[in-house]
Amino acid sequence: MAAGARLICASADLVEGGRGIRFDLAREGSPVPAFLVRYRGKPRAYLNRCGHVPVELDWQPGEFFDSTGLYLICAVHGALFAPETGLCLAGRCAGRGLEPLPVEERPDGIFFLES
Repeated sequence: MAAGARLICASADLVEGGRGIRFDLAREGSPVPAFLVRYRGKPRAYLNRCGHVPVELDWQPGEFFDSTGLYLICAVHGALFAPETGLCLAGRCAGRGLEPLPVEERPDGIFFLES
């Protein structure tokens, strides 16, 4: 494992359009919730914070997709986000999307790339 990379999960643990993996990262010495999902074959990670107000998105632990499996949804406001970019597509987020996080899939798992 390269320096500055932290293993989040095994690749097999992240199913296309399925349950996400929650993890924490440190910001200014405090833990901040984040999540990882697989969409169109690639892992995508974001801070677990709606663009509208700072609430966590998942409607049940690890459940980030809407009923169609095409969009990430805020459980509080119903805002829809594009899984590949975090861009707000509809709802009360007024164009404020999700904050993407750098991740990389390797043969030995999916890693968060710490700066």
